[in-house]
Amino acid sequence: MGRSCDLLFALAVFILLIHVHTYVSTVPNISNDEAALLAFKSHISYSPNNILATNWSSSSPVCTWIGITCNSRNHRVKTLDIYSMQLHGTIPPHLGNLSFLVSLDISDNTFYGELPEELAHLQRLKLINVTSNNFTGVIPSFLSLLPNLRIVLLSDNQFFGEVPSSLSNITKLQVLGIKGNFLVGEIPRELGDLRYMTFLYL
Repeated sequence: MGRSCDLLFALAVFILLIHVHTYVSTVPNISNDEAALLAFKSHISYSPNNILATNWSSSSPVCTWIGITCNSRNHRVKTLDIYSMQLHGTIPPHLGNLSFLVSLDISDNTFYGELPEELAHLQRLKLINVTSNNFTGVIPSFLSLLPNLRIVLLSDNQFFGEVPSSLSNITKLQVLGIKGNFLVGEIPRELGDLRYMTFLYL
């Protein structure tokens, strides 16, 4: 009887260790953030003085990289702030893996192409600033899937089409900047339902 209990206990511990190992190996961590940022760096075709090329490196901790701030509690990337660095390139879908990102500011560079739909995974995002780049396409519909957004700055790009009424789904939105694009049509009536809106730049 005693031996059977010991075997059952050992089996239970073994199963528990497998579950713990599986959980730890699948839960995103700073390594996921590092991989996402290195993928982003690989899509930058021009960087004066190679600032990111020399600083964003696996040989140094992610939280010490230029433009990166990490959460002090869980040491995950909280802000990506690389405005006015004369960077040229595109935004890869990997950026959507920065699951703890709160602020994304890549303004005043020359990024181009469309913003990837994978940015919809950034559910903690409160600020997105892509002002003064060369982004194209319609205003991304995935913005309406980011419930914590407070500030959306898309001005001075090459976005075209109509202003989507789905922006009214961002119920906490306070600032919306979409001036300096190629937008047409009417201002959606639904934007008037945004009770926290303070600034609307058209």
